[in-house]
Amino acid sequence: MASNEQYLMYVLELLKDIDNIHYKMMMGEYLLYKDNILFGGIYDNRFLVKKCKSLSNKNLKEEIPYPSAKTMYLIDTEDSETIEEIINSIINDKLRKK
Repeated sequence: MASNEQYLMYVLELLKDIDNIHYKMMMGEYLLYKDNILFGGIYDNRFLVKKCKSLSNKNLKEEIPYPSAKTMYLIDTEDSETIEEIINSIINDKLRKK
């Protein structure tokens, strides 16, 4: 099942206070980027983000975005500060690996 644009608008509203967020549609789903770094996506109307070491102690629920994919973390909060903290953790971990 593909994600719908209404759910995309809901997630983008949650992300409105975070700079340099954009998305790309791919195969009926939406990939989410901050500063051109992929941090997550919308899969079957679920807001999922990539797993990283600095989030391992946050007790986030793991879900599979699509068959044969690696697990990701489900974002099930509407708290913009928490969401921004999660996204920044992913971005920082990715930048440290470069």
